[in-house]
Amino acid sequence: MPSELSTHLASETLADRAYRSIRAAVTTGELRPGQKVTERGLAERLSVSPTPIREAIRRLEQDGLLERTGPRTVEVAQIGDGAISDLAEVEVALRGMVARFAARHATRAHLDALDSILDEADDLLILLVQRHSNGEPLERYVDQLLDAMQRFNDALDACAGNPVLVRLLDQARVFSRPERRARIVEAIDHDPEFGRDRYDSHRALVTALRAGDGAEAERLMTEDARGGLADLLADEHR
Repeated sequence: MPSELSTHLASETLADRAYRSIRAAVTTGELRPGQKVTERGLAERLSVSPTPIREAIRRLEQDGLLERTGPRTVEVAQIGDGAISDLAEVEVALRGMVARFAARHATRAHLDALDSILDEADDLLILLVQRHSNGEPLERYVDQLLDAMQRFNDALDACAGNPVLVRLLDQARVFSRPERRARIVEAIDHDPEFGRDRYDSHRALVTALRAGDGAEAERLMTEDARGGLADLLADEHR
């Protein structure tokens, strides 16, 4: 039976798929710091040949997520706070660049789609506030809201019209999508207001995109991305 690692495979080149799968396994803890892995073992887990695994390992060594301990053996790196901070700054900068490109390339249809997603998110937020005040379960609506915001982020990436930039952003994320979502859900469980202070910036971002104001779009996205990562990283150390 395939492991959870194999479920992360996407429709890219084999090396890209292997990279994303192994990276997700490291960031979610499926592969633990200090754990030894081999090219052959990873190839078997992902049902691919050793060649794309070798390329994926090389990239993950450059990311600082794997360390070579032998000709065909590597170890999951112990990631220090400094390395995480450096990676966070890269992610923040790339997300800001995506917004700048989106201001340049977004069509009216793109922007209308972004507003439509935010309309849906606004309705869900109203329901969440009502249910929280009534002491009712929030899980279903939190999941729907997170789905909506993921669609917003994916739509924003599409607005940028720069697949190379989006690919770099995917590779530089501090947390994989499943891990980020799990951390947000946990944070909301502790504080239903988690992230609300930054939510209104999404409307302001779309306004900047409609005006073609790349500098303002980049500023808003950079501020939001930095705040979001800071909150998740702070929550990790509590």
